[in-house]
Amino acid sequence: MWRLGPGWRACGSAVLGGGIGPRDWILNAQVPGGYPRLDPDRHLAEIAAAEHLTGPGAGLMTAADVTAYTVAAEAGVTATATCGLGVRGWAAAPAEGTEEPPSPGTINIVVTVPVPLSDAALVNAVATATEAKVQALLDAGLDCSGTPTDAVCIAAPSPGPAPAEPFAGPRSLWGARLARAVHAAVLEGALRQS
Repeated sequence: MWRLGPGWRACGSAVLGGGIGPRDWILNAQVPGGYPRLDPDRHLAEIAAAEHLTGPGAGLMTAADVTAYTVAAEAGVTATATCGLGVRGWAAAPAEGTEEPPSPGTINIVVTVPVPLSDAALVNAVATATEAKVQALLDAGLDCSGTPTDAVCIAAPSPGPAPAEPFAGPRSLWGARLARAVHAAVLEGALRQS
């Protein structure tokens, strides 16, 4: 759980609070494998309320053990990952004929960046984090790009009077730091599973 407080915004694929917008908190909730509920956004809101989280927030879910998270930091950028690798594969896998319930899994990545990012840079940061995740999985010797339910959330201070950072690609200052932090966190988590 991240209690960011006011003055932050996030971009990501969270079940609750996905997209770009102000976020006071981020929650990565552990749920059972074969999660039966059809209203995960409502469930996450209930969990947040039970934790006394108020204001807008983002909620991610995973069947992976959320206490086994890994963290890496570089120059103020902090990446936290939960790496459940029970069901892994390639993003562009061939279509399959049957749908089976997934085993526990999901790689969830939450990154905090200490400087404001423009809308485009926030979106770019999600792409950079995803690229770094795939690189880490390959470096761990895994033949996959992730799991079917991976999620990422990037949080940064809201822009003020000064211009926000315009870029977060892997060769920009903040994007490179983000990429290295995500790579280190996911690599450590993936190696623990190997």
